[in-house]
Amino acid sequence: MIREYFLGFLLSLPAAVVAQVGNSSYDVFDYVNPLIGTINGGHVFPGATLPFGMAKAVADVNNPDEKQGGFASDNSDITGFSHMHDSGTGGSPSLGNFPIFPQTGCPGDNINNCLWTKTNRASRRINGTAQAHPGYFAVTLNTSIHTEITVTNHTALYRMTFPTNATTAGSNGTALPYSPLILVDLTDLPDSRTDGGIQVDPQSGRITGNGTFNPSFGIGNYVLYFCTDFSGASIRDTGVWQNNRAGSQPKNLTTRADGVNSPPLPAGAWTQFNAPANNQILTRVGLSFISVAQACHNAETEIPDFGFEKVRSSAEDAWRKKLSVISVDNTGVNDTLQTVFWSGAYRSMISPQDYTGENPLWNSTEPYYDSYYCIWDSYRSIHPLITLLDPASQTLMVRSLIDIYRHEGKLPDCRMSLCKGFTQGGSNADVVLADSYLKNITAGVDWKTGYEAVVADAEDEPLDWAVEGRGGLTSWKTLGYIPTDDFDPYGTGPFTRSISRTVEYAYNDFCIAEMAKGLGNHADAEKYLQRSDNWKNMYKADQTSFVSNTTGHIGQTIDSGFVGFLQPRYLNGTFGYQDPSLCSPLYNFTSCYLNPNGHETYEGSSWMYTFYVPQDMATLVTTLGGPQKFADRLSYLHTSGLLYIGDEQAFLPVFQFHYAGRPGLSAYFSHFYIPSQFNDTITGIAGNDDSGAMGSFTTLAMMGLWPVPGQNIYLITPPYFPSISITSPQTGKTATIRNVNFDSDYKNIYIQSATLNGQSYSKNWITHDFWLNGGVLELTLGRNESSWGTGAADLPPSSSDGF
Repeated sequence: MIREYFLGFLLSLPAAVVAQVGNSSYDVFDYVNPLIGTINGGHVFPGATLPFGMAKAVADVNNPDEKQGGFASDNSDITGFSHMHDSGTGGSPSLGNFPIFPQTGCPGDNINNCLWTKTNRASRRINGTAQAHPGYFAVTLNTSIHTEITVTNHTALYRMTFPTNATTAGSNGTALPYSPLILVDLTDLPDSRTDGGIQVDPQSGRITGNGTFNPSFGIGNYVLYFCTDFSGASIRDTGVWQNNRAGSQPKNLTTRADGVNSPPLPAGAWTQFNAPANNQILTRVGLSFISVAQACHNAETEIPDFGFEKVRSSAEDAWRKKLSVISVDNTGVNDTLQTVFWSGAYRSMISPQDYTGENPLWNSTEPYYDSYYCIWDSYRSIHPLITLLDPASQTLMVRSLIDIYRHEGKLPDCRMSLCKGFTQGGSNADVVLADSYLKNITAGVDWKTGYEAVVADAEDEPLDWAVEGRGGLTSWKTLGYIPTDDFDPYGTGPFTRSISRTVEYAYNDFCIAEMAKGLGNHADAEKYLQRSDNWKNMYKADQTSFVSNTTGHIGQTIDSGFVGFLQPRYLNGTFGYQDPSLCSPLYNFTSCYLNPNGHETYEGSSWMYTFYVPQDMATLVTTLGGPQKFADRLSYLHTSGLLYIGDEQAFLPVFQFHYAGRPGLSAYFSHFYIPSQFNDTITGIAGNDDSGAMGSFTTLAMMGLWPVPGQNIYLITPPYFPSISITSPQTGKTATIRNVNFDSDYKNIYIQSATLNGQSYSKNWITHDFWLNGGVLELTLGRNESSWGTGAADLPPSSSDGF
């Protein structure tokens, strides 16, 4: 996703599910820290959520650079507690609708002495009081109000404990009576609300309403509804408020965008209480994209009795069940690495979000998932990990994507809040579908329509390819590349990223060819296989690269010594020029975004995109000078400062040494980045987490089998544990990867030999059948590279080897 921060280079279960650790056991929750990445641009959502849940509740802060996930572990103020969030996104914040805010009372017992607007009510948190666990979040404001949060799928539950001691407030020293007030604000994190309405019931205190909001990285708008109820204290008074004034009459309010006030004029409703008997008030907020009635129904059926501990326990059980398919032997593995591993697995199951039954756009019996934010980020590691750990959810997501195609006419590349999100490169839902098709994701999936959807991406250009499908398809089909000066009167979108779009379209077409072959569409398979070679048409064999400020050469510009890079190419067939290091950390890093002034690569350099040929790495290795030269170049990409691991395109290059017969270097560079760039602190990820992309990267890398997305290939490196096992939720069988000669200092990271179910195994890759059928992959380790996995017959397959 769009970057704003850049780190420097470098239920059927019992209450406690445990993982075996040598001769002892532990609760994996001890190693899940949702606060990792909640500062320095990580934008992780650390609040209460179910796996893939719609309701995601947390305290919201007012730091514009850090509030994308709601809460941030900085010294910013808290402006409210809201119930819908995305996690790890860049750019503008999203969601954060209808925040509530508690106050112990109004100074002088005057309703207009309470604090109403976000600016006025913003409060510091008491340092060290923020707590985050799966299904639970808590924090204490400097007003001494302690708020705890848990959730069900469509409902958030808050338990607020108020201080009882009388205090004074304001310069006039007026007394602060103990008469708690909780307000609801018709706003969201990006202040995008246009229309809104709110009502409060004077007898029950129930507050209901709706608002129309804009998505944070897309087009259109969405309407969200809420239903807020209270328990624990009797109602004293109710009313509405606007701007910084409030009143007991009327009991409802409607607001519209006026074209003058920006952000919109603040407005909402409030309920005031008599002193609660046990100093606690429970606030339940039901949510719906359908209606207020459905929001209330969701709340009343999911949390009928306001039982906070019961709801929290159910949320914890849901998380334990998801994580229970993983078992590790953690002997000798330090707490930091264990926390990185388990927290990454946790964050990979926050999104996409299950909005099934909450889609007002069309009638369907199919599941509906949202917050594919964005597939450009998630196809590389999030969906492959979900396929391993939770194939049932991945199946529902695939069915949802296909159903979006049925009703919208295109697969999304990005989608949030029922809206079409911006496409950053190729039509990468094609990769997600191909990956799932190849890995036995079948239950209820209409693969005939799924194939129709990916073919539509390849053949039919939409009018607005900024938000779906592909642009430049006429040139793609006739010239075999996306020209930098393309003439495309058939649709509109940002005429940039010609290099990165070309290589992504090529891989998208390869993924379609795989599906075509599996479905028996042999002519299509041949056609799309041929198109997958189009990356070659942007390769300029004599292009040199001079680089500045590389590692060991600060203040100098030197010849990298490598020749041949992807370059812009015009309609007439001639090549243009883009410095191969442009948009790397060494040169104008932030200049390749999704805007009209962007360049020909997206969020990365030609240096990096030249390696993006996952369909035919054999040809790429030869093109770049053979195995040794390829390994040297790829090593230089990692060690020179040219690559930023905080962008998802950097994931696969960590492991591409396998294709040059150097699997040991893949293991080396995995440890090069973990834990130097990924640790267990609040700054512990590189860049935005992007809906869990960084988390899934670390978990998959530490598991030892890296999936090549869109292919039935896993690249083998040693796990970061003595052993790790996954029990397939599809088959019930357990696959174990076991290290022999494991050492906790990670000096023995090179595979010397391997056996699969007791038989010698020399290939440096394995297929998804290992995970489905179970078995034991045993890796004998040493301190130096060996001949294991280096032979021509041991390398992963490429399209040019025989498709």
